[in-house]
Amino acid sequence: MDLARFRFDLSVEEVPTSWYNILPDLPEAVPPPLNPKTGEPVDPSALTALFPKALIEQEVSGERYIPIPAAVREA
Repeated sequence: MDLARFRFDLSVEEVPTSWYNILPDLPEAVPPPLNPKTGEPVDPSALTALFPKALIEQEVSGERYIPIPAAVREA
């Protein structure tokens, strides 16, 4: 099936206001990302060279629902 053929248009009222974070509902914690050179867990602050701060915060969050920024929803 070619998924590129499908399009979903939502009204303003239907646009989600938060992302669902599956991590709190998993039976076990997901291991932290590892440094490829040392094999040791990477501190989230070390990921700022690769990812925006907001994305890192989402990745390490224990919250079930994470608010979607208004600028993203509007886009």
